[in-house]
Amino acid sequence: MKRTVIKIDEELCNGCGACVTGCHEGALQLVDGKAVMISDLYCDGLGACIGECPVGAIFFEEREAEPYSEEAVIERMIPKGENVILAHLNHLKEHGEITLLQQGLECLKKHNVSINFPLPRQNNRKEEIKPLACGCPGSMMQEIKRPVASGFTMASTATAQPSELRQFPVQLHLLNPNAGFLQGADLLLAADCTAFAYGGFHSRFLKDRALAIACPKLDSNTQVYVDKLVQMIDEAGIDTLTVLIMEVPCCSGLIRIAQMAREQAERNVPMKVVVISVQGEIKKEEWI
Repeated sequence: MKRTVIKIDEELCNGCGACVTGCHEGALQLVDGKAVMISDLYCDGLGACIGECPVGAIFFEEREAEPYSEEAVIERMIPKGENVILAHLNHLKEHGEITLLQQGLECLKKHNVSINFPLPRQNNRKEEIKPLACGCPGSMMQEIKRPVASGFTMASTATAQPSELRQFPVQLHLLNPNAGFLQGADLLLAADCTAFAYGGFHSRFLKDRALAIACPKLDSNTQVYVDKLVQMIDEAGIDTLTVLIMEVPCCSGLIRIAQMAREQAERNVPMKVVVISVQGEIKKEEWI
């Protein structure tokens, strides 16, 4: 079956082992000084290990993979003790994976392992969402409350903040790498969510730039993205590349896509990375 699992860039991996410790499911091991996923069977695709990696060597990919087995994971965890099991169950709960959580508890019961872990109640009551302990908030739903400005009207907002979009389409899969608007352009490669998170997206980032949007977690066949960016660098001759991402770990895959394209291209294009928080603030901005 085709599903999202993690991939490790062996060249970037420094063998620190942080991801192995962070993967309670036991999908990762250190082999010859590098992190290796030993079986698709144990990878739940939720990305706890991504948040643990200090060098950005782990990212998501969609490919043919063996179906994840909660029962196999639980059986592998039982000898490791209650704390490891609880960490795994909490991980599933925080991601809203209630079906897998039920399967895990049933497997523990089957093996006569007693764990006091109540299932979350299913209701419509809104609860405060806390940061995930695993460091992977990309799958967590969040509501951001903002003060409503007095005198707000749709018309006045549209007048005050005109669109800076210079072309259409904008999705990277749909772009022609040799389009006229890309010739010698400053290119903004933006993660899908950034335009919704950052209030001044048009004036701050899109003005005077060509745009390509993508999602490294949900989009398929991201190798096409690398190939297209190589063409934009070498054939369209883009002048600069700005990669705009959210702070969630899965978004870092877009940086890696851009880096791979720059490494494969014949030209060396200047590249800037900007990170936006889920509250819509600029957390980091640097040339790399």
